[in-house]
Amino acid sequence: MSKNFAAISQSIVDAIGGPQNVAAVTHCMTRLRFVLNDESAVDAATLKAITGVMGVVRNEKQCQVIIGNNVSQAYAEVLKLLPEGFSASDNDAPVKNKITLKRIGSGILDALIGTMSPLIPAIIGGSMVKLLAMILDMTGVFEKGASTLVILNTIGDGAFFFLPVMVAASAAVKFKTNMSLAIAIAGILVHPAFIDLMAKAAQGQKVEFIGISVTAVKYTYTVIPALCMTWLLSYIEKWVDRITPVVTKNFLKPMLIMLIAAPIAIMLIGPLGIWIGTGISAVVYTVHSYLGWLSVAIMGAAWPLLVMTGMHRVFTPTIIQTIAETGKEGMVMPSEIGANLSLGGSSLAVAWRTKNPELRQTALAAAASAIVAGISEPALYGVALRLKRPLIACLISGFICGGVAGLGGLASHSMASPGLFTSVQFFDPSNPMSIVWVAGVMVLAVVISFFTTLLLGFEDIPVETVTPKETKMAEPAASTAFAVSQSAVK
Repeated sequence: MSKNFAAISQSIVDAIGGPQNVAAVTHCMTRLRFVLNDESAVDAATLKAITGVMGVVRNEKQCQVIIGNNVSQAYAEVLKLLPEGFSASDNDAPVKNKITLKRIGSGILDALIGTMSPLIPAIIGGSMVKLLAMILDMTGVFEKGASTLVILNTIGDGAFFFLPVMVAASAAVKFKTNMSLAIAIAGILVHPAFIDLMAKAAQGQKVEFIGISVTAVKYTYTVIPALCMTWLLSYIEKWVDRITPVVTKNFLKPMLIMLIAAPIAIMLIGPLGIWIGTGISAVVYTVHSYLGWLSVAIMGAAWPLLVMTGMHRVFTPTIIQTIAETGKEGMVMPSEIGANLSLGGSSLAVAWRTKNPELRQTALAAAASAIVAGISEPALYGVALRLKRPLIACLISGFICGGVAGLGGLASHSMASPGLFTSVQFFDPSNPMSIVWVAGVMVLAVVISFFTTLLLGFEDIPVETVTPKETKMAEPAASTAFAVSQSAVK
């Protein structure tokens, strides 16, 4: 059923305090993310009752309204309601809070999520094009080394090779610093001359800058170095702005910023970022090497909970780096197969059992999104979390299917969200049985979650009280769910 996103967006903006209360707004795959001037102006009851709103996630920095796969349409309508000249890219208004370990951790995660979320379409698009090139090469459609394959691989690899540049651009928006300077400094790290210099350093040749040794590091396909560099740039820019005379700002300020920030990035922040990223990857895959299939099973059960808190984005740099280095990723991505399709199967069970036509429609749409496209948030927020017991069924099914995926040795060559259309990313040319394994896991996930949901039952929502509930959680802090009134389904 077609939705009137103009009306939905108008209702949302009214419920959050009107256009004047919006400091910034952006969106990810399924959510509108508002930064508000006054959190107390939000009418939570009205916001959660808006038809078309699947849920609400609130933390001390953002009010996130879950729309689903059509979020871009709602976002476009929201922008029309905001004052002329409003910058949708503006980020969190500065708020002075007491510094605590919890707040530091929250800030780091918020920076990572805020930076990576806008880049996901380019990363997924590139990885799927690379996968297409691999399949065409494997099936012999083109000769080995054919220019068409080379160009396809280049198209797919562009988003990864220049990932530091994309990260710098996105992080510049997040940290409110000059984007062109951030891109210029990140560009140094992937400049052909610098890459060649780093290759020589890796072979033992001495490389120095003003007498200081430069560590041999490869920055292509990386996230953390550019992210850290742009964060530091935001402070360097403010400091340089204070010390430069007004008459020299247009040329001296950018020159000083480049001369200060670039060497720091090359000699300190860059290598430090690489070590941090490598350390995180080492921890994750050391656990995988010790626990084997069990680690995939645990991740499969935990994945919906990680999505609820936003913690799933923590694994994005690790997945990218692992695929870049080895060509595949065998822990996080395989666990998502069972997690995503379990949410779809559970939603199908709810659609089968419920007596509520609106809930049935919501569940069917959510199931299609999770199973076909691998976008699970509509099923998670619109069905599973809303009714509680279906979420338990999904956790059980995710654990079982994650274990099966681990036993089958499934690994992804891309980082597209696993679903029916993207399942080809798990095909291994050297192991034709991988097709059977991934198909088996997908079917198993839908079947187990479907029947487990029916077995556990759920509290149906009476027709007269159907309203999407609000889920108030800290992202990444712990979550608190608010349930709507319900009647038992036996």
